[in-house]
Amino acid sequence: MAETEIQASSRPRWGLTLAERTGLLALSLALLLLPLDKRLALLPPAMFLLLCLAAPLFPGFSFFLPIISRGCSGRPVVALTFDDGPDPQTTARLLDLLARHGAAATFFVTGQNARLHPGLIRSILERGHTIGNHSYSHDNLIMLKSPGALLQEIQRAQEVFQRLGFRPLAFRPPVGVTNPWLADALARTGLYIVNFSKRAGDRGNRCVTQISRRILKGLRPDDIIMLHDIAPRDTAGAEVWLSEVERVLAGVQAQGLAVRPLGELIQRPVMETACTS
Repeated sequence: MAETEIQASSRPRWGLTLAERTGLLALSLALLLLPLDKRLALLPPAMFLLLCLAAPLFPGFSFFLPIISRGCSGRPVVALTFDDGPDPQTTARLLDLLARHGAAATFFVTGQNARLHPGLIRSILERGHTIGNHSYSHDNLIMLKSPGALLQEIQRAQEVFQRLGFRPLAFRPPVGVTNPWLADALARTGLYIVNFSKRAGDRGNRCVTQISRRILKGLRPDDIIMLHDIAPRDTAGAEVWLSEVERVLAGVQAQGLAVRPLGELIQRPVMETACTS
């Protein structure tokens, strides 16, 4: 896919985002109400402001920019994605587990971890998985910082990936949070956003018990599952985490679903081989 096509996809076809259209509606209502009641005229802008504050907390809400959070295949399939790695304590063991089940996943990795563990990145790719951009340092508060800082986080990670021989096309923001200037940063870097429709509430592998129960409950075709492949931070440990991931894989099959590559569900490439000089 050409970069111009990717950039064009960061804005909706009608040219205005939902946030921009909602803002214009709020302004129009305020102007209409102003001659009648000045206090009442403040209500539409206030509601718009509240919506702007709440929207980033909903990973599938395409308010500031189009967000892919579910597949569109129309088939009984789901996608597995793993965030925050790679981690030398867990990622290699996860790759072995996925291989035993014949499951392909997408790893949304940080540029920092990719730089520290290039061998794990190569293993992920050699085993047929794909990789997306998850920012450079996984700053949970990056969306509260300047547009320049956000762009730098994304670009810096892309530079690491480029040196490793590939270029992600999909970006997942830390914690799935968005903001008004993310669309411009993605357009500048030729990326689109992929969040998720199903997550385990594992708090970044701080709570790995019952992951499978939370994922499998209400699982639907075309769900994009989000897990983590960093070392568990609770007392349960890596063994419990791996067994929970295996239960997810077995449970998906038991529900008549299949794990398929993310790109197949969303019908667009997740990454491409980089042209290195």
